[in-house]
Amino acid sequence: MVAHRESGRQKAVDLFRKTFGSEPSVIVEAPGRINIIGEHTDYNDGFVLPIAIDRWLFVAAKGASTDRVHIYAADFDEADLFSIREIVRKEEGDWRNYARGVAAQLKEEGVELKGLQALIVSQIAIGAGLSSSAALEAALALAFLEVSDRSLDPLRLALLCQRAEHQFAGVHCGIMDQMATLLSLTGHALLIDCQSLTTQQVPLPDQVTFLVADTGKPRALAASEYNIRRSQCQEAVQHLSQLLGKPLRSLRYVSLEDINRHFFDLPDPVGRRARHVVTENQRVLDFVSALKANDLKLAGSLLLQSHQSLRDDYEVSCPELDAMVEAIMSCDGAYGARLTGAGFGGACITMVDATKAPTVQEESLTRYRNRLRSSPYQPHTFLVRPVGGASVVRLSET
Repeated sequence: MVAHRESGRQKAVDLFRKTFGSEPSVIVEAPGRINIIGEHTDYNDGFVLPIAIDRWLFVAAKGASTDRVHIYAADFDEADLFSIREIVRKEEGDWRNYARGVAAQLKEEGVELKGLQALIVSQIAIGAGLSSSAALEAALALAFLEVSDRSLDPLRLALLCQRAEHQFAGVHCGIMDQMATLLSLTGHALLIDCQSLTTQQVPLPDQVTFLVADTGKPRALAASEYNIRRSQCQEAVQHLSQLLGKPLRSLRYVSLEDINRHFFDLPDPVGRRARHVVTENQRVLDFVSALKANDLKLAGSLLLQSHQSLRDDYEVSCPELDAMVEAIMSCDGAYGARLTGAGFGGACITMVDATKAPTVQEESLTRYRNRLRSSPYQPHTFLVRPVGGASVVRLSET
């Protein structure tokens, strides 16, 4: 995918030149991410295991001589203009709020921002659960820092981007996406403890690769239902605090024994939401142990258990995602598959025998289409490899 990355970089430079009539001084490249396992656990202080993938969002940028920010999103053919002196959230709630939110948070962090000209072009499918939003936040934050001659620690920057998404985009996301985009290491998954924000780089076996199967169905309900699920988890914490006789900060502090003992004391669907989070946290840790033991069969079964829990307890799946998992698992060479991302559409991730990956990729799509002949959505599949986090390319150094 080196050529793919270089072509994206060149496209960003060419479009910047066409849009602004000058040369950019910097290119920022932020990868998308796919979460192998650990879904809807991050905002519950739990464990997640994402990888940054070889699909990038590019921001070509240069500093401006005024306090004006002019950003052009090539994929939407839309622009945004605002002053860094007065950054106001747009009520329309589109991509512009990610840009404005990042700038506002940098100012709150004490960064003396300079004006910016920036062009955005992306290889990350929107709505597929690959976290194009976190890549956008990270890339723009690094562009602002670069032209303002400032830098921030990657973890601090990830937290800043998360606040931008909370306050300007209105999505109360966890920290996983931003950390994966900024802290990942090539060839590794990133185990994140979302309570302590400590990380562990987990080497991935050479004999497996990962297949992303995008159903093509937009995640139209994801934002509103995401916030509902988060509220339900908070309600579960309140109930369990009373049942266990101790104040709990989050579902992270609920054991498997606790949830099994008090499951029927919790109202439905709150109990099922809590059961998913508690069992999913354990699945993440078990999956990492399985990888270290090279027990790929066990690792694959944990992915399937995760999908079943997301489907039945957390209720964020849909017929398209279920059909995709079934189609993939009917292919020889697939260890395990599950939906990834917020749900209600988007993509599945599969751990595949590397020697059989092309066959699984082809056959799974055919079998999926046979299962959902009347679907109006156009599915597609692609193989991904784990790459490093967001980086800055100073064009004077290329």
